[in-house]
Amino acid sequence: MARASDKPRKHFSMIRGMHLADLFTLANAACGVAGVFLAMAYVGSHSLAHFFAAACLTPLAFGFDVIDGRIARWRHTHSALGRELDSLADVISFGVAPAALGYAAGLQGAWDWAALVYFVCCGVSRLARYNVTAEQLSGTAGKVAYFEGTPIPTSIVLTGVLALAAWNDRLGQNILWGVWSLGGAELHPLSLLFVVSGTLMISKTLHIPKL
Repeated sequence: MARASDKPRKHFSMIRGMHLADLFTLANAACGVAGVFLAMAYVGSHSLAHFFAAACLTPLAFGFDVIDGRIARWRHTHSALGRELDSLADVISFGVAPAALGYAAGLQGAWDWAALVYFVCCGVSRLARYNVTAEQLSGTAGKVAYFEGTPIPTSIVLTGVLALAAWNDRLGQNILWGVWSLGGAELHPLSLLFVVSGTLMISKTLHIPKL
């Protein structure tokens, strides 16, 4: 039976098990959370400053994502903890945050909800599959040569499109590409970009070389 005093030791052990790269991974996650908060702030304020700030956090998160990988390779500090942290951070920054920004932009019909939920679920599935198959895909070289499906950070393209729409005053009632009515529910064609992005992420036939 574990003693009560063992619990703090386990917590400190976990902290000691973190590396410099993991701090940049957490910065990635922080950008994603802040992006969600700013998207919610825009819904209440309709201030474009909130919207653009939320959109800008996605490329910032991408920057941290690139840096943590390079630091891990430079210091040879790859670990299971780091891989899981990276996946969880990516789900927030490149899955949940872009979906929240899409909702804030005006993708609020029933079909839009389905599209955004599908996109996030595809991102989660994509990362889970990568974590499970990474060792298999690395082969004898010890390094993953390619991604199956597009990496989830490619959702930066979606936030770029939303930022461009905001710049041209094409949000809300004036949203880019208008709105359709299907089965009594609204579908904004813009939300189909999220469907395409999600589908490409879970594709097993699309191989993207890993640089």
